[in-house]
Amino acid sequence: MSSSRRDFLKILGIGAAAGMSAQPVPAASAASSAGPIRLDNNESAYGPSEKVVEAIRVADAEAGRFPSGASAAQLADGIAQVHHVSPDQVVLGAGSTEVLRMASCACLESGKQLVQASPTFPALELYARSTGATVISDPLTPRFHHDLDAMLAHAGASAGLVYICNPNNPTASITPRADLEKFISRLPGSCYILIDEAYHHYAEPSSAYASFLDQPLNDPRIIVSRTFSHIYGLAGLRVGYGIASAETATRLRAFGTVNAVSTLAIRAAIAALDDTASLKEFVKKNTDARQEFVNTALTRSIKQRESHTNFFAVETFNPAIMVIQHFRANNILIAPVSLSWDTWIRVSLGKPEEMNAFWRAWDTLPIDKSAIRH
Repeated sequence: MSSSRRDFLKILGIGAAAGMSAQPVPAASAASSAGPIRLDNNESAYGPSEKVVEAIRVADAEAGRFPSGASAAQLADGIAQVHHVSPDQVVLGAGSTEVLRMASCACLESGKQLVQASPTFPALELYARSTGATVISDPLTPRFHHDLDAMLAHAGASAGLVYICNPNNPTASITPRADLEKFISRLPGSCYILIDEAYHHYAEPSSAYASFLDQPLNDPRIIVSRTFSHIYGLAGLRVGYGIASAETATRLRAFGTVNAVSTLAIRAAIAALDDTASLKEFVKKNTDARQEFVNTALTRSIKQRESHTNFFAVETFNPAIMVIQHFRANNILIAPVSLSWDTWIRVSLGKPEEMNAFWRAWDTLPIDKSAIRH
């Protein structure tokens, strides 16, 4: 199973069962009076932009009102303009996880199969199982790409949905665009494919990576999901969307929750879409922080796998449970990559002072760090 908050709690439970009881988080220092340093959920280190915060403040008078159809339509129109699609191709959800839920309901049922990578973001697997579908998880390749040959072999007549998280959470890796296009062309006509681009803005455009929203979505099998949780800093407001053909969008929308996106979330998302200057600033900050992480790791002779997101997957060559508990004792929360990858941790990028605290805690890890060096 992939990394998640649920996995984090499970891994602590495993540690306790093995006689390694989790240490409580110490009282926050003056430098972190709000609580522990959170490097465990891939959240934005900087939160929403000032313009978005102001939009939320102005909209707080509407907090006692249900969201109106007009305001939701305004958000859908804004998203459609950004991606050069028709508004009827846009499906709104309470975070992109709701779009994943809608896709599972629309494409899966008992007797159908979800085909996905392992490890990957776990929400869709949970939703798929709730429909009675079977889940087939193919391990990533040694380069952390989706094993598209293995996935294609499993995408037979019973496959209702294929899930591609790209860039992939929790490994921060990408699967080349050309390989994905070839894969999609060979999928059965009855099989839908959901491409989760939650971390799209962090991945630099290249010959290997481009969004599937860079050209018209003429294939009714393709669903692309995005979220305002990460680069836009709105994880707490829960707003995301999917884009598909008008026909497929209508099919997804039938399984949506009424008034799923709150009034404040809608106003915040509209402001975020309009604040392109802050978007560019957040992308640059993350790029700089990512390079700084690599540089700092190299000074410790730790060779990093390339990250295309706002987090890193790090092989510690030691039990992840012990490493996680050490950081927890130092008032820093990090996450496991996967329960099956039991020596790997996932570290979200924080503000400079938070990353300095991370490396100070790393340097006091009670492990043989020579085993980590490459």
